[in-house]
Amino acid sequence: MNSKIKDYILKHTQEEDMLLGNLSRETHLKMLNPRMLSGHYLGIFLTILIRMIKPKRVLEIGAFTGYSAICMAKGLDDNATLHTIDINDELKDFTEKYFQQSGQDDKIIFHIGDALNIIPEIDEVFDVVFIDADKTAYLDYYKLVFPKVRKNGFILADNALWDGKVVEKIDDTDKETAGIVAFNEYIQSDNRVENILLPIRDGLMVIWKK
Repeated sequence: MNSKIKDYILKHTQEEDMLLGNLSRETHLKMLNPRMLSGHYLGIFLTILIRMIKPKRVLEIGAFTGYSAICMAKGLDDNATLHTIDINDELKDFTEKYFQQSGQDDKIIFHIGDALNIIPEIDEVFDVVFIDADKTAYLDYYKLVFPKVRKNGFILADNALWDGKVVEKIDDTDKETAGIVAFNEYIQSDNRVENILLPIRDGLMVIWKK
């Protein structure tokens, strides 16, 4: 996509609010790998999508500094809940600060630890699951959460294009790309779902459970 089209798209997309802008800037100033932040374009898409689906229970795997969780929580009704998980306990204070400042913290339950251990302990059936964590474990996350997603529920997976590496020859040492490719191929062959891979940001796989 050329730069003029990108600029036009952003010009005709809801502007980023001040709190999320501050969160993005502070993340880029203070955090390693700030590109893990979902960012404004994907964030507003998630807010609108959540408003459309109207879920009661949402699970996010990979909170990072909380940008996408806040965006999804903004789209939730007052009686809905979002569970979000991150393995990095050093992010806890930073992320919780922004949850509180957003005014969405009453909807958010923040878990610190390995999602593969935490997910089985959450006694919920989810309407929406958003996967945005360890790329080598995408397929493990999917298989683990699938029974916890209601019929007609949705699973979303970020970075499904992985900087375009998914269409290149995979180096034997590139476990992350291999993980994304394996996940995409599994979804494509899973007859329990319908799916579409959207070229939003770094690729968003949208999966509907039949």
